[in-house]
Amino acid sequence: MALIFGLSSVSQTPTFVGGVDKPLHATLYAGLGALVVRALAGGWRQRITPAMVTGTIALAAAYGVSDEFHQSFVPMRSVEALDIAADAVGAAVAAFALYGWDIIRTRHGL
Repeated sequence: MALIFGLSSVSQTPTFVGGVDKPLHATLYAGLGALVVRALAGGWRQRITPAMVTGTIALAAAYGVSDEFHQSFVPMRSVEALDIAADAVGAAVAAFALYGWDIIRTRHGL
């Protein structure tokens, strides 16, 4: 979260191809989602439940909203609803991927 906050505090952002920064949002929030789902599970080898996946997506989306609000105070930055959507999608991809891996790991005794 501190990394995301720090990046959101920068006025001059790099220029993206076609002005689209959504893949960066999704990537950063996928990292956040992976950490949050594991924190909710209580560690790297602990079981993940659907409720934890849902909680992760909700927490990441809420942080995305707060991040966009924060950006509204940073010169030359703007608030975009699609950024929040990209944040939630990134977190969801990571949370569902770890949930799926948890199912595979458990069934195969890994």
